[in-house]
Amino acid sequence: MPAVTVDNPLTLPRVTVPSGAAPRPVLAVTTIDGAFDHQDSHGGGGSITNGDTQWMTAGSGLLHIEAPPEQLVVSGGLFHGLQLWVNLPAKDKMMPPRYQDIRAGSVQLLTSPDGGALLRVIAGELDGHRGPGITHTPITMIHATLAPGAEVTLPWREEFNGLAYVLAGRGFVGTERRPVHLGQAAVFGSGSSLTVRADDRQDSHTPDLEVVLLGGQPIREPMAHYGPFVMNTREELVQAFEDFKKGRLGTIPAVHGMSEGGL
Repeated sequence: MPAVTVDNPLTLPRVTVPSGAAPRPVLAVTTIDGAFDHQDSHGGGGSITNGDTQWMTAGSGLLHIEAPPEQLVVSGGLFHGLQLWVNLPAKDKMMPPRYQDIRAGSVQLLTSPDGGALLRVIAGELDGHRGPGITHTPITMIHATLAPGAEVTLPWREEFNGLAYVLAGRGFVGTERRPVHLGQAAVFGSGSSLTVRADDRQDSHTPDLEVVLLGGQPIREPMAHYGPFVMNTREELVQAFEDFKKGRLGTIPAVHGMSEGGL
């Protein structure tokens, strides 16, 4: 799968952050609750809030930094989000960097026939309904909310692999109804559909099952990765570090209280 590492560094090529800031070579950041600021050396960035997604393609290389907005840091409060890291095929690794600002209102909204599930198609397509995110290998990213006891079986491309990551609540996945809960991921086997069901009873602070469904066509290329860099060969990896050390990936302008020295 080109995609689908959630919080694991199988990621974008040639992305890093300045010393003092946490390295986060992410391609997609989706906020579930709260707000987040992003800035990169290619001019991309801004603030995202509930349901928004920022989709950054590193390509030939850039620096980036991200953090909760200063107001949230000072006042305190909830932030709940997801980072998805997606590898690029070798032919696209040196493409120009790009930033996509995907607002909650622009995603494709679908519901199950009984109204028990809300599906937000962020990237790729589901049964002919396409999300706004532009990708370089075929992938699908969906944020699904299922009411207690609700179940959906979604058509899935057979050449894709598939993954479910639970953001909140508990439920079951697959026709065998394997149990899953907050923070767990489930990998689906081969087939032409994915099934997810919410438990009949949810916690009082989590009324619904919130799950991200991810899938993509495997790239099947050699991979060399170290730190925040992902390339195809060790030689390319060495060159990426050299470019970073010599400042070839640019600089990040200060914004929203963020700076190259950290927050």
